[in-house]
Amino acid sequence: MVSDKEQLRDISSMGLKTVIAELPPASAGLCLTANVCKKITSQLIGAMGKQDDVSVQLEALDILSDMLGRCVSTLVSFHQSILTSLLPQLTSPRMAVRKRAIMALGHLVPSCSPALFTQLAEHLMKELSRGSPGANTRTYIQCLTTITRQGGHRVGEHLEKIIPMMVKFCNVEDDELRENCFQAFEAFVRRCPKEMSPHISMVIKLCLKYITHDPNYNYDAEEDQEDSMDLENGEDEDQESDDEYSDDDDMSWKVRRSSVKCLEAVISCRRDLLVDLYGSVCPALVSRFKEREENVKSDIFLAFVALVRQTKPPHGSALDAGAKEEPAVTLLKKQVPTVIKALHKQLKEKSMKSRQGCFSILTEMANVLPGALGEHIPNLIPGIVYSLTDKSTSSNMKIDALAFLHVLLSSHTPEVFHPHIKVILPPVIHCVEDPFYKITSEALQVTQQMVKMMRPLEKRSSFDAKPYVKDVFSSTLKRLKAADIDQEVKERAISCMGHIVSHLGDQLGGDLQPTLQIFLERLKNEITRLTAVKTLTLVAGSPLKIDLRPILMEGIPILGSFLRKNQRALKLNTLTALNIIVTNYSDCFKPIMLESVLNELPVLIQEMEFFQALVLTKASNTGYSDLMKALTGPFYKAKSSESMSVHRQSYYSVAKCVAALSSACPKESSGTVNNLIQEVKNQRTSESVRILSFLCLGEMGRTTNLGGHKELKTVIMEAFSSPNEEVKFAASCTLGNICVGNLEEYLPFLLKEIGGQPKRQYLLLHSLKEVISALSAENLKPHVENIWTLLFKNCECAEEGTRNVVSECLGKLTLVNPSQLLSRLKKQLSSGSSLARSTVVTAVKFTIVDHPVPIDTLLKECIGDFLKAIQDPDLNVRRVALVMFNSAAHNKPGLIRGLLTAVLPKLYSETQIRKDLIREVEMGPFKHTVDDGLDVRKAAFECMYTLLDSCLDCLDIFEFLNHVEEGLKDHYDIRMLTFIMLARLASLSPAAVVQRLERLVEPLRATCTTKVKAGSVKQEFEKQEELRRSAMRAVAALLSISEVEKSPIMADFVNQIRMNAEMATIFESVQGDPISGAVESMDTS
Repeated sequence: MVSDKEQLRDISSMGLKTVIAELPPASAGLCLTANVCKKITSQLIGAMGKQDDVSVQLEALDILSDMLGRCVSTLVSFHQSILTSLLPQLTSPRMAVRKRAIMALGHLVPSCSPALFTQLAEHLMKELSRGSPGANTRTYIQCLTTITRQGGHRVGEHLEKIIPMMVKFCNVEDDELRENCFQAFEAFVRRCPKEMSPHISMVIKLCLKYITHDPNYNYDAEEDQEDSMDLENGEDEDQESDDEYSDDDDMSWKVRRSSVKCLEAVISCRRDLLVDLYGSVCPALVSRFKEREENVKSDIFLAFVALVRQTKPPHGSALDAGAKEEPAVTLLKKQVPTVIKALHKQLKEKSMKSRQGCFSILTEMANVLPGALGEHIPNLIPGIVYSLTDKSTSSNMKIDALAFLHVLLSSHTPEVFHPHIKVILPPVIHCVEDPFYKITSEALQVTQQMVKMMRPLEKRSSFDAKPYVKDVFSSTLKRLKAADIDQEVKERAISCMGHIVSHLGDQLGGDLQPTLQIFLERLKNEITRLTAVKTLTLVAGSPLKIDLRPILMEGIPILGSFLRKNQRALKLNTLTALNIIVTNYSDCFKPIMLESVLNELPVLIQEMEFFQALVLTKASNTGYSDLMKALTGPFYKAKSSESMSVHRQSYYSVAKCVAALSSACPKESSGTVNNLIQEVKNQRTSESVRILSFLCLGEMGRTTNLGGHKELKTVIMEAFSSPNEEVKFAASCTLGNICVGNLEEYLPFLLKEIGGQPKRQYLLLHSLKEVISALSAENLKPHVENIWTLLFKNCECAEEGTRNVVSECLGKLTLVNPSQLLSRLKKQLSSGSSLARSTVVTAVKFTIVDHPVPIDTLLKECIGDFLKAIQDPDLNVRRVALVMFNSAAHNKPGLIRGLLTAVLPKLYSETQIRKDLIREVEMGPFKHTVDDGLDVRKAAFECMYTLLDSCLDCLDIFEFLNHVEEGLKDHYDIRMLTFIMLARLASLSPAAVVQRLERLVEPLRATCTTKVKAGSVKQEFEKQEELRRSAMRAVAALLSISEVEKSPIMADFVNQIRMNAEMATIFESVQGDPISGAVESMDTS
């Protein structure tokens, strides 16, 4: 390669590049790869020193870059010499050499040691700080940008020195230097978000200044004379000569583009500044839509799209349908008229790139602000039509215009489009007939939406669709009949025609039946059958009552055959279709048509669901007693020792079936109740039958007044003394359910028993909980005061289980009359009893449900008071406050999003290990450590996990990671949780995880390499095995981040895993494990 002959150099370079490209990854073939790389490296370093031969240098730098990109972790011993040889190349007189040296340094930084990185950073800063900018300043800034993109988190600690230098260089009259500075700023914002926080406002200010930097052009002149660029005006205004400024030498567009890209980075990375960005950045971007340079304009459009996209409220931010609108959404709505005005003319420009940018902005706005473009549609239609009809328009341009039109139609009411159908429809129909399948597919989707607009089925419309039916039908039919078309076009043609038939079928005349026959043909085709089933469902459900009789005789057996196919989506959609067809076309059915369907149904039906329907149909071969025996038989056959051998849920399901049968046959009901009471009273009855009998009595009593059976109360109360817990619990449920059906008699009895039977209080309160859960607010209201008073008498019970039931009762009762009862709960927060406080806080948890309820608005106003309990002096109150917070974050994040700034520091403080809560307990000759703070810490970490899903945008992810790091070294339960969190973070915030990688790897390594002491119990070995598997899953998740595998500490850890047979086996086994599996097993409510 260092030969004087060019041909030999070229061949040898190609050979080396091929060898490096074919080397196995370092972890798979460590010895071979390492040996080859080490032999090549020293020679390459020598070749780079040949200053007299640039071609040798270029080849050496190319090969070194390739090698560092693939095998950087195997060359750790060479890192110092590589850096030493690369730095001089940054001052090479040849730009190509400088660029390749920067590229090689970019590959080096992710895996070099902190000391080496500091050496490189300090060298660059030293060179940049040398007086006025020299010839190499741009090179050093480019290098700084590259190493920030590759190993950005390491640059963060040097930003305080770097930023002032960048700002100073922005003021130098050198456009290419300015471009480099803004590229550096962009890299800093994306890769060092936390460290850039103090400098963001200054960076935005600079970007806004230079986004308009166009000294060679006068935009005012353009507004006066749109068809030409008046360069003379610009020259007169700035008093510059043609020699100094001409369009050929104009580099100012690069400054504008780089400043816009930097703004886009700020918008994408700092959603917390959104409201401020609408005040400063949004107007500046809109004003620059007139940008003359197409590439710059494209980036301006992309930046505005990012701003609109960020405005979309994050998941979980809305409390309910009536929640207050986010400030950013309001600010965007105010900008709509200005944006439309700025884009209106550009939609008819010749530049397709500009028009595509306009459509991307408008599409995003229609998605984020449904209905907001309605009054501006007359201004948008001409531009859409132009892009669909202009002969020079590209395929992509048409696809973008159609995609926007589809979003616009989907997000606005039909009325706003009715005046424009005449103009829009012809070009759309023309696109349906386009030879390019992607255009046809989009056009069919738009046609489908327009059909829904022309004649909406939900409400009456005065719009006359008749003039358009023929054209829409003909163009769609042509595509529906075609056999040699793309699969997507086939499916969309079927769907589109389905909507035409469903909405306009009564106007198709003689064309209707042939069209239905085509649907039948598509039903027979395996590729199109699912879409055809969905379409038939749509047509059968149409209020136009389309005549389907000609196709039902042949179609129903085909649908019946789908029920045996091993395709879940097909089965479900077929059942839906059959249900609608049988409901709407029952008079057209003949027994022979249904036979194929009925033959397939038994395997799909759970037998329990079938019994009540069977009784109601009065089938001749079954009766009430036969069905009762079939239902309860398995419980009578179970031996006493196997009382719960039948699955527990089966008891409840069978009890519901018995109640349903009794409801269908009221004459037999009374006798059944007497038989069940006797079963319960009989001492010889098996436990399984007693449990079932109680549950059956409860389910029957829920809908039927059992007041006539006087011994029932005694039987239930006696069962509370049973030695069998399952029998006692069944009796408790029964009492509650019977109370629901006979409130006047049983509720006073129940409340009296709760007050007078302290030993049975837990079971009786469970009965009360059944009552409160089942009754409507209207039925409960007259009894609220009595129940509330009784519950508060028991809220300080020493038994935690009893207090939890009291809490659930209080919470569910509060939902009955939130305006009065929530304030009463709040008053109890000041109770001197920690037991009362914990009961009240837990009660609030039961007021938080995952659907909108009237209490939500009131709860949002005062939940902050309940969350103050996170700082309660009592450990248990703090724990239940965290559990309540977790429930809110999981079910209704809108309740707590606004409070996170105040709550998070308190939450994080509860993740700390407190030595004052750790004590030693003597157990015979052994001492056992007890951590009283463990449950509180565990609850705090569970809250953190929930916040990752519901409020990620509100978290300072670096502060969050600080506490995850601590959790990785904590107790078994907490480590298991933080391993899952770490895997989740690797997906949600990879950049932040990469910055903390070195601190995260060591706890993972410690867990994977720890061995259980010999002689430990089996449980300890199992726990350690599960810890290792969970840690390995986290490692696998980390390795999914591209930059992680370049880290030397991670490469070393992975090699350690692969070299250890036991660890390697575990690692291989968890590779395919979904992290979600572990997550789903967690209780985050």
